[in-house]
Amino acid sequence: MKKYLLILLSQAVFSQIAENQNNIIYAKEYSKEISLYQAKKYVINDLLAGSEKVVKFEIDPLAATASGELTSLVYNCEELKKEGLILGFYGDYWNASGVVYQGYGFKNLPKEKALELLQKIEDAKTNFNKYLSDDSDNNNIYFTYDDLTFLIYKSSETRIRVFWKTFDAEWQDLAFKRTKRRFEKKIK
Repeated sequence: MKKYLLILLSQAVFSQIAENQNNIIYAKEYSKEISLYQAKKYVINDLLAGSEKVVKFEIDPLAATASGELTSLVYNCEELKKEGLILGFYGDYWNASGVVYQGYGFKNLPKEKALELLQKIEDAKTNFNKYLSDDSDNNNIYFTYDDLTFLIYKSSETRIRVFWKTFDAEWQDLAFKRTKRRFEKKIK
């Protein structure tokens, strides 16, 4: 009996351990705090890497979607003259054993590209509002930016789906507006 209990306990513990080597996390929910924690490593290793001196940088989560599929963060490193927007993507996956986990990835948009993208989304929503409203859920628009694809449509509110690599995330309009407003405020 003890042997079976030990096996069950080890399985339960295993399924809660983070596997960060392959951008895999065995957890159910994400928050801005978890995104902030993971994004710090990303900023250090992928955006600011290579300095042997002590480097100061700021990173701040802006908004997370209700679904947990997308979190936006702003970063700034005055010393290295780098700042921008990070989109944190989260999605469900399963391994060969059938264990469900959530993978994640970060997309960096330097300041100018981020401002351009946020404005492009805002312009698309405004310029095509009548078309989208004419037949909710059936009329759609899409565009690509860099390696991101954006699908915009209306149901009860404006919906923005973002496709990147294997991720398919819904960016609620409220979270998008918060991201845009907070990003523009932070970088000025």
